Amino acid sequence: MSVAARRRTTYGEAMGRIVLAVVGVLLALFLVFGVIIPAVLGLLKLVLIVGVIGVLLFAGVTLYGKLTK
Repeated sequence: MSVAARRRTTYGEAMGRIVLAVVGVLLALFLVFGVIIPAVLGLLKLVLIVGVIGVLLFAGVTLYGKLTK
């Protein structure tokens, strides 16, 4: 194998690694901003709604208990 052929192979391998690294970074950013953050925000929204319903039920039961005495 000549020196020029070795350089082409090494250059191609290096470029392949760089391209795959860039694709990996883009995929990671997509996962963070497209999947993980919306999922966490959805869970927080669910917890907030369940919490508000729980507080309203607690207040209603407490009020009913005090009014029936």
